[in-house]
Amino acid sequence: MAIYPVILSGGSGSRLWPLSREHYPKPLLPLVSEKTLLQETACRLDAVADQGNAVYVCNDEHRFLVAEQIAELGKIPATIILEPEGRNTAPALTLAALYLERLDPDAVMVVMPADHVMTQPQQFVAAVEQGRVHAADGSLVTFGVVPDAPETGYGYIKRNAQLEGGEAFRVAEFVEKPDLQTAEEYVRQGDFFWNSGIFLMRADRWLEEISRFRADILETCREAMHQGAQDSDFYRVSKTVFLGCPADSIDYAVMEKTGRAVMVPINAGWSDVGAWTALWKVCPRDADGNVIQGDVIAEDTHNAFLVAEHRCLATVGVEDVIVVETADAVLVASKDKAQDVRKIVNRLKESGRDEHRVHRQVYRPWGSYEGIDAGTRFQVKRLCVKPGAQLSLQMHHHRAEHWVVVKGTARVTCGEQVFHLHENESTYIPIGEKHRLENPGAIPLEVIEIQSGSYLGEDDIVRFEDLYDRIQEN
Repeated sequence: MAIYPVILSGGSGSRLWPLSREHYPKPLLPLVSEKTLLQETACRLDAVADQGNAVYVCNDEHRFLVAEQIAELGKIPATIILEPEGRNTAPALTLAALYLERLDPDAVMVVMPADHVMTQPQQFVAAVEQGRVHAADGSLVTFGVVPDAPETGYGYIKRNAQLEGGEAFRVAEFVEKPDLQTAEEYVRQGDFFWNSGIFLMRADRWLEEISRFRADILETCREAMHQGAQDSDFYRVSKTVFLGCPADSIDYAVMEKTGRAVMVPINAGWSDVGAWTALWKVCPRDADGNVIQGDVIAEDTHNAFLVAEHRCLATVGVEDVIVVETADAVLVASKDKAQDVRKIVNRLKESGRDEHRVHRQVYRPWGSYEGIDAGTRFQVKRLCVKPGAQLSLQMHHHRAEHWVVVKGTARVTCGEQVFHLHENESTYIPIGEKHRLENPGAIPLEVIEIQSGSYLGEDDIVRFEDLYDRIQEN
């Protein structure tokens, strides 16, 4: 039986704000190495399965970022399934299993969130080999992390009787996140393991079990897949159908109810890096216990997490703090309050602000743009267009635009005219005129865009042609 990686790339990672945002969430960030967490997860599975078998499930708005990060690794997935909106992990896994059911009736899935860290991935590979025989026999295998501390931020799995032929156990029960005293007792007993949220199972067996316990999820996902279609690298499920799918996790929907649950212990330096303190634990630290990223000067500073993305960050006489500086926000928090960062995100949402959704630099399939300045009836952006890429053929009802090329060569469509602009040359796009910006060159194209008009919102875009199939998003 072939193993198929199923990588679930959902969630916004709100406790890692301001680095993690809804439109550029935790899995897509390089938090512990030069690779992003998504890329680290994909590479971790190289020793387990053919990456050509990999199925990714992600939110529709992240599709180009996910596809680009996979391509940077030189990997070609089986497909990338797009969810119109997140419905937790049980529907996501069900979509992947339904896809694989068509592809290979004997498929075995190794299911992993895209935002976890393992400092000893070889131990994970050995655990997968341990669990493979049980998955082939129809068990739903989960991996329990050997705890090294009484952690209150994780759920736990209690083991039952050991199975023959290796280090695997029947599952006695799944336990919710405990208080500190209970967690200390779990660690003392030695029968409890952190719930990693990683699974190994046959696709057909998952579909049987989800049918038993959450038939409503299965039927909705089946219809959403049936009415969906392959679109280049992506499989688009029916938005109308999928939005009616109930939300539930793999654990709640099936694993806590099934009699087929088996646990394999792992000791692989695992962390879900769900908060800044968890990230501090897995990142390299200096002699004072500080994690330092960027232009940071730390004087008499101990056990801190310090990130500077755009300017010099200096600290004096502090300890056990988190300071994260980005272009549009600065977080300062005590490490023992790291879980409460999500409260800041909630307040940003409630006040109608955008800092929880996007960074100042916003990524698009053609490249990115960054806000530089804004005022009454004007704003200034810096556009960076990738070689060979192009913006959609579009028009605006309420704004005009001036483009100044500062690097590279631009091909411009403005009405019936098509012409080239070189460095230090500019052009004007009137209100209501169809236009397009392209990069025909081999280096990134950088353009300063000055917008002026009565309304400057991103929703004032009418697309007529688009390489990236975004006309439906008008």
